[in-house]
Amino acid sequence: MADDSPLDRFKSVLAGTARAVAHEPEVEVAWTADAPTQSGHNFRVPMPGRGLPASQVAEARGFADSFALRLRHHDAALHARSAPSEALARACFDAVETVRYEALGSEKYAGMRGNLDAALAMRVMSDPIARAARADEVPLQAALALLLREALTGEPVPDVARAGTAMVRGWIEERAGADFEELARNIENQAAFQSTALDMLQHLELTRNPDDLPPPEDEEDEGKDEDDDGDESAESDAKDQPSEAAGENAEGDDEGEGEVEQEDSEDASDADMADEGEEGMLPTRPNRPWTDLPERFDYKAYTTAYDEVVAARDLCDEDELGRLRAYLDAQLKGLQGIVTRLANRLQRRLMAQQNRSWDFDQEEGILDAARLARVVVTPGHSLSYKIERDVEFKDTVVTLLIDNSGSMRGRPISIAAISADIMARTLERCGVKTEILGFTTRAWKGGQSRESWLSGGKPAQPGRLNDLRHIIYKKADEPWRHARRNLGLMMREGLLKENIDGEALLWAHSRLLARPEDRRILMVISDGAPVDDSTLSVNNAGYLEQHLRKVIDWIERQSPVQLVAIGIGHDVTRYYRRAVTIMDVEQLGGTMVEQLAGLFEEEQTR
Repeated sequence: MADDSPLDRFKSVLAGTARAVAHEPEVEVAWTADAPTQSGHNFRVPMPGRGLPASQVAEARGFADSFALRLRHHDAALHARSAPSEALARACFDAVETVRYEALGSEKYAGMRGNLDAALAMRVMSDPIARAARADEVPLQAALALLLREALTGEPVPDVARAGTAMVRGWIEERAGADFEELARNIENQAAFQSTALDMLQHLELTRNPDDLPPPEDEEDEGKDEDDDGDESAESDAKDQPSEAAGENAEGDDEGEGEVEQEDSEDASDADMADEGEEGMLPTRPNRPWTDLPERFDYKAYTTAYDEVVAARDLCDEDELGRLRAYLDAQLKGLQGIVTRLANRLQRRLMAQQNRSWDFDQEEGILDAARLARVVVTPGHSLSYKIERDVEFKDTVVTLLIDNSGSMRGRPISIAAISADIMARTLERCGVKTEILGFTTRAWKGGQSRESWLSGGKPAQPGRLNDLRHIIYKKADEPWRHARRNLGLMMREGLLKENIDGEALLWAHSRLLARPEDRRILMVISDGAPVDDSTLSVNNAGYLEQHLRKVIDWIERQSPVQLVAIGIGHDVTRYYRRAVTIMDVEQLGGTMVEQLAGLFEEEQTR
């Protein structure tokens, strides 16, 4: 139309081209100021400036071309059936599939190649591979995709990623060079291409060959319910963790008759879930650059023989847990209503993202009654329609890691416990699984680790010199009503001692990596820097703090886990990239709600 701006006309041309490439007449293109995304036939691409600069036009075209090629050449169902379960392997599998269908477009359409190159350059600019200074900082999926693209299309690696790719090029080509040739031969056959891609992931030691897996041990399986629907990680933990008491009766608002009828099946499920330890939760994957702890951590423990990962109900009996929970509820009667209202607000925000939404001003669909008034005012104006669409909401798990150090004693630990309790209940209503963990030490001033060091002649620079105690208050797959009383343990006198944050963060992170959910969020609640007098008295003053900084940097740069921290009375923004500090502990509930809601809304926007 004559009144259309150049930007509108460009969008119209872009949409027409995308429909032709995808062979889909329903494709729609819209502008976005955020990360480009595709949802079904709806493309959101970067909006160029008003003057339509050539570089920005190429970027918009490149993303539209990539999304159109995906519709044309990619079978999502086939891809999902073949995808590996390991997090890094899945990321690599997705990345090489993107290379495949974009390479098909580059070969068929000469003009499309430059557009795809411009879009790739834009993606790489924000990828950690552009900032990697060492090989262990290079995201393997990005490097693998760039090298495969080079092999399939002859296009060199973008300048900004060349240094990072060079650090791992030799390692990848040595193991997967022959696979690149086979992938090139199967580029037009997605099934054959994915079969070769899975072989390549085995050669890169990202997945294991099923034939190489050890046979199951019958002795460990005896007495287990064959119909137990627990996940693999829960089943593999039996040898590491003392069993928790099974068959806990439900308490609180959700207690009802249905629970009595299901008691037997829940007892079996609880018993299996209870046998959970740290090592069993580690993801089953061979050594590879991104998951191995970097040598530069320069951190060690003098001994781990006295460390423990323990379920909350194993630290005291059921009657005491009930009394502690009642004490916790009594302490926070005035605050619970406030936190509950905040949690309800979080629930509304999350449910709004999961519900359906509408695309307005469509040429066909359901008549939009709200816009009929303008037709009455301006009879020449055409009728407006709307189309209902599903909003993608990724399967999500949230871990709350709570500092159980002595400095949290009193009101801070009480509010942390009740906030975690209500957060878990709220997220469960929204279909988001929640795990609640705590970390402290078994003793003050070193415990058995220090005694072992003293008897061993007090060698210099022994490393961490205390006995860790990592506590599981609620597992991700455990219903909230089963774990409710466990949070009362935080009120127990003598539980809160020292805090060694770096190792606790690695423990919680490893448990998240073993989860199957698409989105993993780790929220740390702490009131300061790591402190352990026994360790700091025989190592350099910043030993624990330096380790914590390196662990945080490693997770934030390379892990698929989203990390957020809340500091109580101490500034944690100097450690964590995404963090907030509160000075009044009663702000904790509201801050947790806002931080979680922000993460969900940011992901939805992307």
